[in-house]
Amino acid sequence: MKTRDDPRHRRRVKALAELFSWGFEKHKRLGKLAKATIKRLVAIDQIIRTCATEWPIEKINRVDLAILRLALAELTMKTAPKKVIIDEAIELAKEYGSDASAGFVNGVLGTAVQKM
Repeated sequence: MKTRDDPRHRRRVKALAELFSWGFEKHKRLGKLAKATIKRLVAIDQIIRTCATEWPIEKINRVDLAILRLALAELTMKTAPKKVIIDEAIELAKEYGSDASAGFVNGVLGTAVQKM
């Protein structure tokens, strides 16, 4: 059973914080997972645009955007099973996002997985 002390969860929380702050300060020092996400940013943002057609990237809540980018990077890198990555993204959205974040993240990632 996953806990908050799980090292994989802590790595994702750290990467989420780095990606969120990178959105404000581009020259920030990043860890391995956040760097890998930024490296794939153009492709990831294109996936988001195709899967969240009602929401331009500029209008997506920055926390939700960081969660989506992190999860899509992990999905494209195939670092874990899809279900695990999506579940973790939903948990991050519940913990750090708004009331609607978990549903939004789940919907976008579900559509992305179908299109991949």
